[in-house]
Amino acid sequence: MGFLDIKNATKSYGELEVLHKVDIEVEEGEFLVLVGPSGCGKSTLLNMIAGLEEITSGEIAIKGTTMNGVHPSKRNIAMVFQSYALYPNMSVGQNITFGLEMHDVPKPEREKAMNNVAKLLQIEQLLDRKPGQLSGGQRQRVAMGRALVRDPDVFLFDEPLSNLDAKLRVDMRTEIKKLHQKLGATIVYVTHDQIEAMTLSTRIAVMNGGYVQQLGTPKEIYNTPNNLFVATFMGSPSMNLVPVKIVKLDKGIAAETSNAHGQTVSLPFSSPSDELKSYVGKTVILGIRPEAFTDPGGADRDASNIVEIDNEVIVTEPAGSDTFVMTTLGGKECNARMRADVQVKPGSQARFAINMDKAVVFDTDTEMRIP
Repeated sequence: MGFLDIKNATKSYGELEVLHKVDIEVEEGEFLVLVGPSGCGKSTLLNMIAGLEEITSGEIAIKGTTMNGVHPSKRNIAMVFQSYALYPNMSVGQNITFGLEMHDVPKPEREKAMNNVAKLLQIEQLLDRKPGQLSGGQRQRVAMGRALVRDPDVFLFDEPLSNLDAKLRVDMRTEIKKLHQKLGATIVYVTHDQIEAMTLSTRIAVMNGGYVQQLGTPKEIYNTPNNLFVATFMGSPSMNLVPVKIVKLDKGIAAETSNAHGQTVSLPFSSPSDELKSYVGKTVILGIRPEAFTDPGGADRDASNIVEIDNEVIVTEPAGSDTFVMTTLGGKECNARMRADVQVKPGSQARFAINMDKAVVFDTDTEMRIP
């Protein structure tokens, strides 16, 4: 049993079921991120944990106590909203301690808790100001302070950084990560930003269409996506997906496809599973991350199976620390992540190195990964 248990949780509006039997166990101190496109059910699930939405069936428990039907104020959770939801007529200090005041916490205790949180978030100098006098990042810190001061069992974050500009979002992401490491708090965090999900979480639940598509560590989600949706949703640029035919070799099997000129390209697998071997003669989808598709000099030296091919360069995109080079395999555009100083030009031939240790394969019909 986890610290926060979600068992077979469903949510329906009339006959429309928007969440389908969600099963997630969150351990104490974990940072779980619910990520997915708009309308996938992640905010609905967060609101069910908070008690803002009733659960239709299943169970949600915190520290072994079932929360079904328990009022939000009795759940010992704290929520940080996208809109900050600060009281404009109150000072920062009053905003932070308002919840404690409502729970009849004595004033000396309130002030001590406020000062501790203000120091932690480095907002001591803001305590007498009104929210209207603060920047977006400062307001977000105050909203976090109001949650932290209560010392709840679970923190719930609902897209808290989406209203901030790009640089501030990166800065606040780092602050939230440091805060989690310092406090060891149990956090459930909703976002549609897969970079946020990868950088903040200890585990990620990728959601789509009301279903949890995959639950795992950032490394598991990124390297071994359960299906094509997860493969394309997580990662920027997203995973290259190439239709290939599985063919038998003297030793092992290979993925067979064609380069930009229609010439056959054979990509042998490192250690194919028996299940993958059963696909000999069939067409599957080969998945290669851009960083596993690079120039020979930039290939992973620890890899056991690097396959080099010649192919035509379509577009180059210098990106500072990297150069993204587009080519085609199997008639599909593919992104290769090369070194910054690589010398390649559109329309020219270039040497590409593919790390087949990192290759994943998907069934074309089910769209599920073949183990």
